[in-house]
Amino acid sequence: MCGIVGYVGFRRAADLIVEGLRRLEYRGYDSAGLAVLDEEGGIEIRKAAGRLSRLESLVREHTPDASIGIGHTRWATHGAPTDGNAHPHVGGCGTVAAAAASGSVAIVHNGVIENFRGLKTGLEAEGYVFRSETDSEVIAHLIDSCLRRALAGGSRVTDEPADSPWVVAVREAIAQLRGTYGLLAIFAGCPDLLVAARLGSPLVVGVGDGEHFIASDASPLAGHADRIVYLADHEVAVVTSDTLRVIHRDAGRVEHSVLPLDLSAADVGMNGFSHFMLKEIHEQPETIRAAMRGRLSRDDATAVFGGLNLTPAQLQHVNRIVLTGCGTSWHAALFGEYLIEEFARLPVEVEYASELRYRNPPIDEGTLLFAITQSGETADTLAALRELKRKGHPTLAICNVVGSTIATEADGGIYLHAGPEIGVASTKAFTSQCVVLALLALYFGRLRHMSYEKGLDFIAALERLPDLVAQALESEPVIRTIAEKYRNASTFLYLGRQYNFPLALEGALKLKEISYIHAEGYPAAEMKHGPIALVDPLTPSVFLIPQGAVYDKVILNLEEIKARKGPVIAVASPGDDRVRELADDVIEVPDAPDFLQPIVEAIPLQLLAYHIAVLRGCDVDKPRNLAKSVTVE
Repeated sequence: MCGIVGYVGFRRAADLIVEGLRRLEYRGYDSAGLAVLDEEGGIEIRKAAGRLSRLESLVREHTPDASIGIGHTRWATHGAPTDGNAHPHVGGCGTVAAAAASGSVAIVHNGVIENFRGLKTGLEAEGYVFRSETDSEVIAHLIDSCLRRALAGGSRVTDEPADSPWVVAVREAIAQLRGTYGLLAIFAGCPDLLVAARLGSPLVVGVGDGEHFIASDASPLAGHADRIVYLADHEVAVVTSDTLRVIHRDAGRVEHSVLPLDLSAADVGMNGFSHFMLKEIHEQPETIRAAMRGRLSRDDATAVFGGLNLTPAQLQHVNRIVLTGCGTSWHAALFGEYLIEEFARLPVEVEYASELRYRNPPIDEGTLLFAITQSGETADTLAALRELKRKGHPTLAICNVVGSTIATEADGGIYLHAGPEIGVASTKAFTSQCVVLALLALYFGRLRHMSYEKGLDFIAALERLPDLVAQALESEPVIRTIAEKYRNASTFLYLGRQYNFPLALEGALKLKEISYIHAEGYPAAEMKHGPIALVDPLTPSVFLIPQGAVYDKVILNLEEIKARKGPVIAVASPGDDRVRELADDVIEVPDAPDFLQPIVEAIPLQLLAYHIAVLRGCDVDKPRNLAKSVTVE
């Protein structure tokens, strides 16, 4: 879940690395560090626990004007967030302070090394001294050990760059690792060599003129490179300022594709908003349009997908769908279950990805898996996809990040086209996932029994959706006032029925993630079966109560809360006097069909969480203990 950046070229590496880490800080912000080479070719390290600003202060004080370096922002797995546990780690003899004199290699690492204890024992027997609690330090010492052997003639070394002692050392070291890694290494005395390796943790290479960038994702490349190379598992990149060679860890050189990078600096900036999260909330009218663009066919009254890699005839034989994801993606999957079962009459099962891999449920022939993920790197979701793929089931991805591991390993899939989502708490990716699932419900419905006229009605409702979301954003001033009123509450309940139940879960999660207020989502009717015990004058309940099929039932549940003096915030249809008489506060949202209403209602719930968190002084873009891309199980 950490962010890594590397640079080799002609510019000052430290400045570019710090800028890149700032763009990657959403991937981890427990500590940060960088390594560059000094004028004599020795390794110099700057690192500090805490936010990136601490590292920036160290870099300003004194850092060599090197043109090669690597950097890291950490989300801790092994070892507390301390200066000593921060990356980079140095392999070789001596202390970190003496690294310039004695260290042979510096590395940054994203992932988890499962066999680090056994490797550590062997390295300690060789005389290596460990100075951190991390699993990553093992990699640095292991590369140093392999390099010593290569330089002494104990490994096959040739004049080819892929067979140089430094690259051979990396290849031999990673062959001994069990687990996941996105890895960068620089070497003392090698001012124009950066080696990268990937297994289960993303790495991309930005190609410039006389320079190369390497990062965990494309965001640090924006504004600096216009071409990109996506590394695959088991690939090693040998990078200099002028050359890029990609080799397979075990099989030698491979041909790599250089693709255009369609990402600007504005895409990864805040564009005048106070937080990325607020910017991304306001982007949703456009991201919803992007999710639908080119995917609606009025001629056939259906949805059109270019990447499923399954024919309509094959899809007609699907008799069951499994949707899997984690966190917000799991809530989107629940929404998709309601949609697909209602409109396509297909049985749908929603599984926590973290449980699916280990449950070993009986899954019949004719079952299709959709793995839902924003980043495409979520370790639990990837493991679930691999398990069902191993059993022979077709696997598809609903994903936002092009070239990500899940997008690559799935048999096919659908991209969200939501653009970079920097805020840790997902907003625009959630609504885009819901839109894609609605498109799938339309697609499977038309494959099976949905009439042409019904399909056209469905399309018309989808086409109105961006404008309805834009109208929902206009409620922000009212929401800000409500947030001020309830900012000090210690518990919230979120209640909805049918399609609004998954949204109740998502609204509660948003509040928990960024404001640290305890919140729970329930089907509104389930409230009386236990959670009603929590109701008191200090516990607000957020009711999702638009006009619709279950409106009268939810009104009854609302009255049960009011009878116990619980304050009620209602998200309701415009001009609903009945709700206004009962609720303490009302947020009006434009009417939409029942099956799309939660996408519209997601906007006020996101804004409510955001403004409460801001009023409480929380860092909404970087909530404590969380990171954007969860690449560990």
